[in-house]
Amino acid sequence: MTLLGAHHDDLGATYVERGGRQLVAHYGRPEVAHRAVRNGVGVIEQGYGIVAVTGSERVDYVDNIVTNRVPASDGEGCYAFVLDPQGRIETDCYIYNADEQLLLFTPPSEVEELVADWSEKIFVQDVAIDDVSADYGVFGIHGPSATEKVASVLNHAGAPEPELHFDRGSMGDAGVTVVASDNPTGEDGYTVICGADDAPGVFDTLLNHGLNAAPFGEATWNTLTLEAGTPRFASELQGAIPNTVGARHAVDFEKGCFIGQEVVSKVENRGRPSKQLLGLRLDAPCGAGDDLRVDGDAVGELTRAIESPSIGEPIALAFCASDALDGPFTVGSAAAEADGAADEPTVVDADRIELPFVDGSAASLRCPRY
Repeated sequence: MTLLGAHHDDLGATYVERGGRQLVAHYGRPEVAHRAVRNGVGVIEQGYGIVAVTGSERVDYVDNIVTNRVPASDGEGCYAFVLDPQGRIETDCYIYNADEQLLLFTPPSEVEELVADWSEKIFVQDVAIDDVSADYGVFGIHGPSATEKVASVLNHAGAPEPELHFDRGSMGDAGVTVVASDNPTGEDGYTVICGADDAPGVFDTLLNHGLNAAPFGEATWNTLTLEAGTPRFASELQGAIPNTVGARHAVDFEKGCFIGQEVVSKVENRGRPSKQLLGLRLDAPCGAGDDLRVDGDAVGELTRAIESPSIGEPIALAFCASDALDGPFTVGSAAAEADGAADEPTVVDADRIELPFVDGSAASLRCPRY
């Protein structure tokens, strides 16, 4: 459940379930909220699952599992994957070194299995792993005015920098941690973390104190991140090999061993993955799962597709076989073909667009790079 049900209800919220958590889908006009974020600043309550790793060997323990180097100093973070032995992404996570604990922010659907799996693998190490999702409220602040917004309400600290570093301060009477994001919306961004009991007051501060901000939900988060070229866990990352999503921001190829490293290194040394994630501008709306085609042959599929509020046209992310990246592309509607609505599936022309689709105030560090 969201921590702020009554507050969201007062703003006209509609809800959606993600990984067992109730999140705000939108407040009535998601495209208006989208433009508010692109032109100013917006606030979203984010439904992360949160795992605490404590004990004197916590950094080494997690570093031996994840794809990126876990920071050893308080106030620093990283973005990383947990892979299976075949090199496929089991979850993505932000990892923050918070003094005597590491805090991992993951998709909520993955927390229970992660805690159980990691706990079973503790032998003689001084490590403890706990689900602390219910202990914290988490908010995203995004937009070209995000730094001004944070500065207008944060006491005892300035806006942190660079990306994935954090500072501690207060907002009103509540203690908060403010993290400089890796810009998943393609705009300046911050993550504000507080105790669960303080979440309603912090949300009110973020909306109504200092520089005003617009509330937004998952529908707007989806359109903002797609325009920024940011892969999301459920649609692009889950089950993929990191090389295929161009995840240079999440993998340290120079660190020691991690689970799945042999596969990732082999693909990296080969020079090109078997498929890549690319951006498309479409002549008509399409949907996730539709076939990407070259000369009528399927070469991949769409992972997400939207009517872009910023561009005013349909756009999509799609996986494409690396030997077919030059197109020319069409998209075939697998759904139309399956239900017999037409003798032939709907065919839509598509042009490849270099990511990101929209250049905002800050580039997403998660945008694919090959």
